Amino acid sequence: MEYLDRGLVAVRTAENRVFLSWRLLADDPTDIAFDVFRLDAQGGRARINPQPVREATCFIDEAAPRSSSLHYLVQPRDGSKPHVDQPVQPWTQGYLTIPLETPSGYRPNDAAVGDLNGDGRYDIVLHQAGRGHDNAHAGLTDPPILEAYTLDGDMLWRINLGRNIREGAHYVPFIVYDLDGDGRAEIACRTADGTIDGAGRVIGNAQADHREARGYVLTGPEYLTIFDGATGRALATTDYLPPRGRVEDWGDSTGNRADRFLACVAYLDGERPSLVMCRGYYTRSVLAAWDWRDGRLSHRWTFDSDDGQADHRDYRGQGNHGLSVADVDGDGRDEIVYGACVIDHDGSGLYTTGLGHGDAMHLSDIDPTRPGLEVWGIHERPRHPHGANLRDAATGHVLWGLPLGDPGRGLAADIDPRYPGYECWANSSDGLYDCKGNRISRAKPRSCNMAVWWDGDLSRELLSGTAITQWDALAERESVMLYAEGCAANNGSKANPCLVADILGDWREEVLWRTSDNRALRLYTTTIPTEHRLVTLMHDPVYRLSVAWQNVGYNQPTQPGFYLGTGMTRPDPPAIRVPAPRGSAP
Repeated sequence: MEYLDRGLVAVRTAENRVFLSWRLLADDPTDIAFDVFRLDAQGGRARINPQPVREATCFIDEAAPRSSSLHYLVQPRDGSKPHVDQPVQPWTQGYLTIPLETPSGYRPNDAAVGDLNGDGRYDIVLHQAGRGHDNAHAGLTDPPILEAYTLDGDMLWRINLGRNIREGAHYVPFIVYDLDGDGRAEIACRTADGTIDGAGRVIGNAQADHREARGYVLTGPEYLTIFDGATGRALATTDYLPPRGRVEDWGDSTGNRADRFLACVAYLDGERPSLVMCRGYYTRSVLAAWDWRDGRLSHRWTFDSDDGQADHRDYRGQGNHGLSVADVDGDGRDEIVYGACVIDHDGSGLYTTGLGHGDAMHLSDIDPTRPGLEVWGIHERPRHPHGANLRDAATGHVLWGLPLGDPGRGLAADIDPRYPGYECWANSSDGLYDCKGNRISRAKPRSCNMAVWWDGDLSRELLSGTAITQWDALAERESVMLYAEGCAANNGSKANPCLVADILGDWREEVLWRTSDNRALRLYTTTIPTEHRLVTLMHDPVYRLSVAWQNVGYNQPTQPGFYLGTGMTRPDPPAIRVPAPRGSAP
């Protein structure tokens, strides 16, 4: 997995107080301790912690001077790691403003993070969305645009996907990940004739216009392109798999089913990441796995529900508006949880439940009293009594379910510390359920949109629109913890921010919202102290991959591959290899 620096963040919270937090890394010694230094303009350096910081990776400077030259640095006490971090200056507010060069008529939409230049710091790849239409609606759209920014607000490049890629929630899944292990993230997405890369070069035929009168793009070539993360330059382009072929073969004549795209990263060999690009889930479902190695893009396998194999036919119509990735069967290699079915690491079908399509799904150790992982699935207009259900991720066995007709969306998160495991609910459920299927409250949170680890305890908070709320289990109501005034949410009723992820600081998450005027992003971080010390969530493979696919389809919140909640057992450090930073000695 990627090398990360300490991710130190400092935020001024009062006249003489600065809150600091930083990453604990997966390859840190278990007994590592830290020192926190205050730096001044003259190069002076003063350690401000009386004792080594051995517990949570956060600290409050109770006597921070008011100075524009004030900086901080954190270092391991034993000097076990080479020092490559740069001093950081305190934020003057609870968020960092990242100015944008938003094109006229566009607004910031989904985002992803990756280290684009190999310095151990995350950069942002942002989808700038103009006029768009859902697949079910006719009409011309504006070309989708991808832009890259550093956290300092420097724009690195712009990729214009062109008029032959439609704008909408299901057309533009993009992956940001270090696919070849060179220490820098690449960008992967579907492209077409007229796509312009970050270096200004056109892919395919620049004059081609494959849009028909209703605005749909139902003819013309489709490509898969790998872009360089630092420059946006196209590194390799090949035919997109699967091709649309005859549009009607997917179930309609407008592309509403043919043009349903998903994407993810999976460690299919248990060692190195592979790219998985997908098409279809209402009827035919196809997943194509690719490897990006040594400057070459190679096809690993394709799974096709309609390839004529008898055992594949049952995988039709089982996909969601999203997916998840994890090693669900314990063989050391990742599977793709494709809604109500699972595709194995080798491109074969692991199992299909037959529960059908749904709008939401959550994969984690939802019930920590059971071995392995579980899936909380929500199904659209089901013909079975499990409209919302918890199933065993390895076998598909339904553990319990709720007879809901069309729940729309649902969420699984530990929001009630009185009960072990995650609580589960859906839009139309008659209350809140524990991980065993027992109703524990007739009341439930108002939304099922997103979740975030924000305050100092191990339970999770809720996020919808521009507010973070906490569920008060005793009072059975939500209370607002943060309202991001001046910001706006994305994607209509989905009401999600651009991104939720552990981008900086300790194991808790940051939220990236767009400003209401679309001229900037704001990165919010918590300043609430915590007593809990956990490895950065970005070094948990399941969590890191959930950040990579968060922008795909209907945005779903991150989930780790272990139980993170009240009463948890501290997990063993993940068995990952982290490369040295680029430019340092091996």
